[in-house]
Amino acid sequence: MADVILVLNAGSSSLKYRAYDARGDELGLILRGSIDGLYTSPSFRASDASGNQVETRHWGEGTQLGHGGAVAFLADFLMSHGEGHTLVGVGHRVVHGGVSFSRPERVTEPLLAELDALCPLAPLHQPHNLKPIRILAERRPELPQVACFDTAFHRAQPEIAQAFALPASMTERGIRRYGFHGLSYEYIASVMPGIDAGAAAGRTVVAHLGNGSSMCALVAGRSVASTMGFTAVDGLPMGTRCGSLDPGVILYLISQLGMSADDIEDLIYRQSGLLGVSGISSDMRALLASDDPRARLAVELFTYRIGRELGSLAAAAQGLDALVFTAGIGEHAALIRERVCQQAAWLGIDVDTQANGSGARRISTPSSRVAVWVIPTDEELMIARHTRALIGTGAE
Repeated sequence: MADVILVLNAGSSSLKYRAYDARGDELGLILRGSIDGLYTSPSFRASDASGNQVETRHWGEGTQLGHGGAVAFLADFLMSHGEGHTLVGVGHRVVHGGVSFSRPERVTEPLLAELDALCPLAPLHQPHNLKPIRILAERRPELPQVACFDTAFHRAQPEIAQAFALPASMTERGIRRYGFHGLSYEYIASVMPGIDAGAAAGRTVVAHLGNGSSMCALVAGRSVASTMGFTAVDGLPMGTRCGSLDPGVILYLISQLGMSADDIEDLIYRQSGLLGVSGISSDMRALLASDDPRARLAVELFTYRIGRELGSLAAAAQGLDALVFTAGIGEHAALIRERVCQQAAWLGIDVDTQANGSGARRISTPSSRVAVWVIPTDEELMIARHTRALIGTGAE
């Protein structure tokens, strides 16, 4: 028999999941996968811990499974997949925890009300994150649920790092720098002592580079500065998000081009970034494979901005002992890592091109003053750890 902790990451049209065996000292992965196309053409896939496909299912074009149907199907599948599996808790990735939440929380009705109130701060993510929580609360009220926040890890930052130069009345309304990808940075911080004890106790910049990208400066494993601010559109250019933008551009779009708030939201979240600059794709793999000058420009702008932010974060940390690359682009795009490291030679980074191209964990030379690492992130495992700790199940 196995006590199972389910981790859910809900988007607008998808539900990603992982199931863990909560027995023993280490959480063991049982299944992973997703249900995509929830409102158009739902498809389900499940793989085991080794990546072997366990099952797939397609509901057909025009089927609206929705979040409710997806949650119900997934719960039934997990219980039928393994004999004696008992679902003991569910952990959820919730993008925004606001000012109040600096750690994961057991789900209650008052908590849900507070998280609902934060939806205007993350309108593209928060409402979808909360849907499965409400569905499970209605259908399985006895089942413990835990909300894990992408902003929580950054609440340790100094107040000065969270502040905008706005009137105090605006700050009191919650307009401040929150930072995101906190679960990813928390996971990296948790494994760094076993990889580079000196850097873990010192100053590290982590580059979480993917379709959504950000960077974070850690001192002794705690966040001191991050590139994302009030929203997850700030900071680095991303797949379709513009990153940092002069607020005057927004005013110009309104006053001179007559764009509405919805138009601008669509522009800065869905039409910009790598896709907007290249006019080709938001996928870094496609851009690196292209000879189109616009694709090259998008890649150059991406690496240039990483280099600028790296200098800024090193200043916030008052030095640099290690640079860590993680997430999809960070873990798999050797050319991006090489270019970033070459631009950062002034910081004492000396990249080992052979190690970088061969999939090594450490990609800096022995003489490099700054160690450079490639470490796969695992936000879901971080959520599972928090969930087990809060619901009080585990090693026997």
